[in-house]
Amino acid sequence: MTTYFIQAFIYLVAAVIAVPLAKRFGLGSVLGYLVAGVVIGPVMGLVGQEASTIQHFAEFGVVMMLFLIGMEIDPKALWAMRVRLLGLGGLQVTLTAAAGMSIAWWLGLQWQTALTVGLIFAVSSTAIVLQTLDEKGLSKTEGGRNAFSVLLFQDIAVIPMLALIPLLALPGLRGGSGAESPADAGLSLVSGLPGWAHALVVVGAVAAVIIGGYYLSRPLFRYVVKSGLREVFTATALMLVIGIAALMSVVNLSPALGAFLAGVVLANSEFRHELEANIEPFKGLLLGLFFITVGAGINFEVLVAEWVTVVSLGVAVIAVKALILLALARVFGCWPVPLTVATATSFGRRVLTM
Repeated sequence: MTTYFIQAFIYLVAAVIAVPLAKRFGLGSVLGYLVAGVVIGPVMGLVGQEASTIQHFAEFGVVMMLFLIGMEIDPKALWAMRVRLLGLGGLQVTLTAAAGMSIAWWLGLQWQTALTVGLIFAVSSTAIVLQTLDEKGLSKTEGGRNAFSVLLFQDIAVIPMLALIPLLALPGLRGGSGAESPADAGLSLVSGLPGWAHALVVVGAVAAVIIGGYYLSRPLFRYVVKSGLREVFTATALMLVIGIAALMSVVNLSPALGAFLAGVVLANSEFRHELEANIEPFKGLLLGLFFITVGAGINFEVLVAEWVTVVSLGVAVIAVKALILLALARVFGCWPVPLTVATATSFGRRVLTM
């Protein structure tokens, strides 16, 4: 127990010191959290292997963030942005994946590996981008909405990507450490099902979120409000988000995407503001903890040993994605162009934490 207290104290002290300093210098809280993680991790060695475990828990902050964003979007508004969601977002993912695959194939990788690399390069960090846009007051701007359309489609595209990548595994890698354990398989409702049954279960889960959110959430919250206990309402809000995330996970869908969908369903609920007020503090703390663990997990030995490769590929990823987004923004009339600050985040994080 003492060890947990000490580790929690270290994470909190790092955040309390680094984040205000970063904000004072105009760098934003995200960079402050990352620097705090670097200091207590690779630099001072105050945290170690537990950072990876904590990171998996802290990723739930991303789920909460997408839930709150969904509550800010009326279903009619979501339908109105369908052209940019499918057009701008879809073309960004497709063209970036094709460009990444072409470069990887040109560098001599097999086509299966090259395609996997291209798919990875096509996505960005939703957490870092949206947090930065919110801090800069850009979420409600035209560029912010365009960037959100791209990020939302990326989250949707991750689902078929996760289904496709195992099929691209080279023969020598099949059955390796990435195989699903029996415990993990037992937590999946779709493991071993034929394709048509898998699709029916997924559709049923999505329908359950929509129908349950629309018809069951209001009576539930009215019942809880009658108790007059704020902590029970908070527990109910957390139960709702955690339950949706768990449901999406057991059918192999993105928990964040499911939470976003539930947020859209509840956008017109009379309990919307109470839900936002209760979930916001948890979202902020978990996101901060998530960014700290990312910084603490950076492997500087790889960075120092391969700094030329890392910097070169990082610059190439940023340049390619920026050019693609610039061209698409011109085509769709989206100006300012939604050039996100995390176009290379997915690549850089994977390389530095190997």
